[in-house]
Amino acid sequence: MKSVDTSAVDIAIAGGGPVGLALACLLVKRGVAADRIALIDGKTAATASQDPRSVALSWGSHELLKKIHAWPVKATAITQIHVSRRSRFGRTLIDCSEHRLPALGYVCRYGDLVQVLSAELGTTGAIQYRPLFVTHAEESDTHVNITLSDGQQIRASLLVQAEGGVFGTQTNKAMHRDYLQIAIVASVSSDGAVPGRAFERFTEEGPLALLPDRDGYSLVWCVRPEHGEALLAMSETEFLRALQQAFGNRVGTFTQISVRHSYPLGLNAQQTNSPRMVAIGNAAQTLHPVAGQGLNLGLRDAAVLAAVLAQSPTPKSIHQFTKERRSDRGLTVRLTDVMARVFASSEDHSLSQSLLGLSLGMIDLLPPARRALSEQMMFGWRN
Repeated sequence: MKSVDTSAVDIAIAGGGPVGLALACLLVKRGVAADRIALIDGKTAATASQDPRSVALSWGSHELLKKIHAWPVKATAITQIHVSRRSRFGRTLIDCSEHRLPALGYVCRYGDLVQVLSAELGTTGAIQYRPLFVTHAEESDTHVNITLSDGQQIRASLLVQAEGGVFGTQTNKAMHRDYLQIAIVASVSSDGAVPGRAFERFTEEGPLALLPDRDGYSLVWCVRPEHGEALLAMSETEFLRALQQAFGNRVGTFTQISVRHSYPLGLNAQQTNSPRMVAIGNAAQTLHPVAGQGLNLGLRDAAVLAAVLAQSPTPKSIHQFTKERRSDRGLTVRLTDVMARVFASSEDHSLSQSLLGLSLGMIDLLPPARRALSEQMMFGWRN
């Protein structure tokens, strides 16, 4: 790791995931000198690029990544999204042709996305501290003193926190809610896959999503913890049988499942920032995976923050960023929170679930409502 004079660093970014990397690349693209940007992450770029998790990128995120030469990645297009309730009334089908777009979004591996972004940032000459993490940050009127895990000190005008972690490991923020659910994630194959079609299937315990991923699907199955523990303990054959029963036969018979992982689900969000420290992405708002908005909301954070900091990396810019992001963040947080709570705490025949089923049916019959919903998912709230 090279030794540098950090006294001239304007912007330090803690977190080298897709949101932190995208912010650094966007700053350089907007004219910020690369040697005035420091990116800090606890993993090497090579290690991060091996992460096999799947992520969903909206069309708006795809366009943003193209602008910073971080596309193409190895990705599978989502051309349709089928939203329904298991064995109950209510469904809608969102198609990219309604928006005159080639895709609604894409599914790719986290590691592939990080690899492309890391390679692009590597061409800029931005300062990178890897594998290191921030152990302490002290804010003053004029700067932030940052201490790294090896004892190094960085002095920066502003610190951007882009390392969020997962719900359950974070410090509680102003908006905090435990949904009493876990998400089981894996890759799954079936003998009747529908090319390009993603599924969001609502059950009485939570959403079950299948995202087209290469030759199969990326599974995100949200269930109550006690049921999740039982599912994780099952054999492959038993798990596939349980998945078939929960999802139905819309993609034929499930034939194979990868290693299964799980993580707890909750809301942990806060819109306020201090004068010289700002949080974006998962560090600002950890959301339920329903509708797949977490990473996409974070990338929109990065785009707006890069625009205001390129003008002037000052506390005034952070205030402007917080103001500009309030509507999109607020609407997305509320939308995912309401949907998560309906399925985290409502019985299958409850009034709230019945109303949601009715809403899905109405959305399917009203093209303007369907377009409004899909545009929120693709682009976020635009003032």
